[in-house]
Amino acid sequence: MSASGSNPEYVTARVKARGSALYDDEEYRKLVRMTPAEIARLMEESDYEREINALGSRYSGVDLIEYALNQNLARQFDDLLKWANGRLYDLIARYLRKFDAWNIKTLIRGIYSGAEANTVDDDLIRAGEFDDTLLDTLLDAGSIEEIVEQLSAAGTIYGSELERAYDDYDESGVLIPLENAVDRTYYEQLLADLTVDEATAQYREFLQAEVDFRNVQNTFRLAQSGADIDPAAYYIEGGSLFTATELATLAQNRTELIEAIRQSRYGDDLSEALNRIETADSLIQFERALDNALLEYSDTLGTVHPLSVTPIVSYILAKEREVDNIRAIARGREAGLSDDEIEQEFM
Repeated sequence: MSASGSNPEYVTARVKARGSALYDDEEYRKLVRMTPAEIARLMEESDYEREINALGSRYSGVDLIEYALNQNLARQFDDLLKWANGRLYDLIARYLRKFDAWNIKTLIRGIYSGAEANTVDDDLIRAGEFDDTLLDTLLDAGSIEEIVEQLSAAGTIYGSELERAYDDYDESGVLIPLENAVDRTYYEQLLADLTVDEATAQYREFLQAEVDFRNVQNTFRLAQSGADIDPAAYYIEGGSLFTATELATLAQNRTELIEAIRQSRYGDDLSEALNRIETADSLIQFERALDNALLEYSDTLGTVHPLSVTPIVSYILAKEREVDNIRAIARGREAGLSDDEIEQEFM
């Protein structure tokens, strides 16, 4: 971490410029009607030019798009850390550990589903603190237990929690205990020792919202899994909306859950987003609607206090959403989905 003071004015200005280059709804509608080769060509005319040109001689179609998206995402977030100084650097670095959490869950899901290592590698986002050596070692693991052992041996913050959760996974046969252990560890380190002042008050509100929404997602996953697991046992501390008992009860009725969110401090800011959540047809659509609602909430908080880490986190979420949307469109097109089916997948 740089020894000099924080520089939110500079980083926020750079992020604002990057944010203005993100794809909008009209560009997504164009992508939906394109082949993967046409999508790659359009990406070459945007911020993805460097990655498309560097990878174009080795890959084509969806493979080219996948690798370009992941490399661009890592480059964008590396830039954030290069620009930031002092306390701001620390806040951003700690938040970007979410990609370590993402990668662990991706690796575990890959082994669980029997996916090939190269397929799992395509979905890794090398933008956290884990270096390529550790990620490649985890990719070579032959079992979930081996991944847990390697994370412990490497001294990561996730090892001990995953070791404790492994027996529950082994007994239930579902991944929720392991995935929850990863999420819980991530948010605990993120909220630990967070000094709250004018510049971080809104950031803490955002983190509380993120924990609240993660708890909602996890609870609905448990309810739909059919596993004999008490949702309260997998509650993540740090939110402000529900207690563990309240959430477990509300998970049985989505309408009541959404109404509780509507009546909470999030209600005014998330009115339209909650309408979309209410009409989601599947768990995937429901979770995507929750993610979009969180993005809208972060935008609101970033406007309240622009010279803080919150607008930077809002950009991180928006960039993630762009990458997810482009990936979903390309994969949908490759799979032969209709335009309407692809739009339902990402919008």
